[in-house]
Amino acid sequence: MAIGHIDELKSIELSGEGIKGASKKVLIHPENGWDNHVMRLFTLENEGFTPRHSHPWPHINYITSGQGTLFLEGELHEIKAGSYAYVPGNSLHQFMADRNSDLSFICIVPLEGDPNFLQGTSGYAR
Repeated sequence: MAIGHIDELKSIELSGEGIKGASKKVLIHPENGWDNHVMRLFTLENEGFTPRHSHPWPHINYITSGQGTLFLEGELHEIKAGSYAYVPGNSLHQFMADRNSDLSFICIVPLEGDPNFLQGTSGYAR
């Protein structure tokens, strides 16, 4: 069972090619009861973005705050608080925060979608 508050979770700054102003907090994962999936909250600072990429697993997204753009398979989609998106596996995608707006979204992936758990090095401080 996992019950908590977002303020209690460690924020993990993301870095690498094609990433700007991005961080994540891991909400639900195998160590607290969900054996096959990981639920994360990503935050992109204004004008921040994730890399444009694809991978074999799908993911489900729900925008919790802010506004931005989702690039998905060659099309740009405006997103804002309350928007949701299903990104199929092997689909080229990227999340981008608008100017003057942070963007936060929940992202749920199968376990293989969060490499920290596959490597056995979760290190997610509560």
